[in-house]
Amino acid sequence: MATKILRHILRLPSSHFMYRRWESSNTKVAVYDPFANKPKKNKDTYLEAIKMFENQDNRRRGHVEFIYAALARMKEFGVHKDLQAYKALVDVLPKGKFIPSNIFQAEFMHYPKQQQCAVDLLEQMEDNKVMPDSELEQMLLNVFGKRGIPLRKFWRMLYWMPKFKNLSPWYLPDELPNDTLELAKMAIHRITSVDPTMKIEIWQTEEIEACIDKTWIVSAQSETQKILLSEQPPDEPLVVRGPYEVYLKEQVVTYFTLLGKVRPEHKDDFDQDDVSNLKKPSGIPGFIGQTTLPVVKCTVHEQDDGTIVAVCATGSSSRDSLLSWIRLLEKYDNSVLSNLPVIFTLTAPSNDVVVQETQPAAEDVKRVQN
Repeated sequence: MATKILRHILRLPSSHFMYRRWESSNTKVAVYDPFANKPKKNKDTYLEAIKMFENQDNRRRGHVEFIYAALARMKEFGVHKDLQAYKALVDVLPKGKFIPSNIFQAEFMHYPKQQQCAVDLLEQMEDNKVMPDSELEQMLLNVFGKRGIPLRKFWRMLYWMPKFKNLSPWYLPDELPNDTLELAKMAIHRITSVDPTMKIEIWQTEEIEACIDKTWIVSAQSETQKILLSEQPPDEPLVVRGPYEVYLKEQVVTYFTLLGKVRPEHKDDFDQDDVSNLKKPSGIPGFIGQTTLPVVKCTVHEQDDGTIVAVCATGSSSRDSLLSWIRLLEKYDNSVLSNLPVIFTLTAPSNDVVVQETQPAAEDVKRVQN
């Protein structure tokens, strides 16, 4: 009889309760929120509220609801990326009570509500890119034992998160600067790092007398791009395209590109199977043939939709700031821009449209009053 019951359980599909332990709970009940009435919302008051809950009841009744309420308030208190705050929440869970004592308790998720709460806590850590450490592992081991689901989740995080942390070749500090100019410099450096000779300059629109928008401009251009710009045909206009977006963690920076002519299609009629006239590779002595260097088809700036001759980010991303950017490019070693037409694809801001629509209406009111 017991064998038949076990076979019936093993034949259940994956949608049944054996695998539901891996599903994240979308409904998180929070009956009491002790963080709502805190006058100062910082790390000290957050940890103080956790200590007050621990000292209220030795049995820690309502600890699951308290942890869910604390997780929902972490960003408000500015501790959503603080490892110490997550450790304090794990320490709220009672020790030893949730450790499975046999294989059936381990496989059928002993105390599922508490284990799912700990998994959700680790999931929030992963979403906020908080690296766990060995102390947190020991805390989870004391609460759920070595067969607990939260500890398995922790081990996967400890394996994968260090691999992805330094995967990007563009280093970013843990805390990004609040200055938009510094963020723009970091974004432009990331975009233009494909060319090692790229030069990044910071200009002010006040250098142009006719400018309206007083702001800064972060411009990037290499010597290769200046040569490509000088080869632009006078009858083909340049196009300012954008705004595009680049993400620096949670921050978004908009940038614009100046596009030139479309690169000509490269036609290579060379037969790869023809051995009648072999080319001698450079640096190999004694090889019979003609010494030629490989032909460079195009530069990295020549793309299918056009040649990128400059990149910029402005403080306001307005049309006037982009016009000042073009004039400053002409002022600094790009005199060919004075003879080239430039097309702006940036649509007009909504406030400009409102001003243009309200001015005739105001004049009509004056006429009616007169």
